[in-house]
Amino acid sequence: MNIHTSQVSDKLIADIASISLSMFRKDFFSIFHGSISARISKNRFLINKQYAVFDNLNTDSMITLYHKQDYRWNEASLHAPIHAAIYENSSEAKFIAFASPPYLVSYSLKYDILEPKDYFGYEFLSPHIDIFNPKDYETWADRADTDIPRYFKEHSHPFMLIKGYGTYVYARDLYTLGKIIALIENSCKIAHYNAELGEIFQTSPKYDI
Repeated sequence: MNIHTSQVSDKLIADIASISLSMFRKDFFSIFHGSISARISKNRFLINKQYAVFDNLNTDSMITLYHKQDYRWNEASLHAPIHAAIYENSSEAKFIAFASPPYLVSYSLKYDILEPKDYFGYEFLSPHIDIFNPKDYETWADRADTDIPRYFKEHSHPFMLIKGYGTYVYARDLYTLGKIIALIENSCKIAHYNAELGEIFQTSPKYDI
C-alpha cells in the first residue's frame, strides 16, 4: 500500500489512469513527459510522481501533496509547484494537466496565434488564442512556476498554449480536461493539413486550369 495515497479513493486514481492512458495513446503524454493532478481538498492535491509512466498510472505512480512543501515533494512531478499555484489561484481548477501534443508544439513554433478554422475549435475554444512565448528556454524552468499561474490570473480561459513547449489546462472534471486538450490538438492538426493542401494546390501544375 502507498501511504501517500491511502486516503484517496481507488476510483479517482483509476479515473486519472484511464484518461492518462487515452492521452498517452493520442501522443498528448509521452513516457515520463507530462503531468496530471486532482484537487483533494482546499490545501491538498494528488499528482503523478517524477518517474511515472503515463500509460500505466496506478496508486504507486501518484502522491498526495500539501501546498506547503515537505519531503514528499522530492518524489513528485517537477511540475508540482505550477499545479499548486494554479489550485491556489483558481477555484474552478479541480483537475490540471500539462501535455505536449505534437501538432500543437509544431504549430506554435511557426505562429504566435491560433485561430481555429474548424467548427469545434472555433466554438468551444476561442476564435483567437494567443500563444505564450517563453523566449529563453535556458531560464524557462526557473520562470515557469510564476509565469504560468500569472497567465491564468490574467486570462479567463482555462488553457495556456506555450510556444515549443505544450499546453497547461485546468477543468472541473476529467472529461472536460481531456476534451480541451483534444480540441486544441485537433485545431492545430487541421491547420497543419489545411496549410499542406494549400501548398499542394499552389505548387502543382496538376491543378492548373
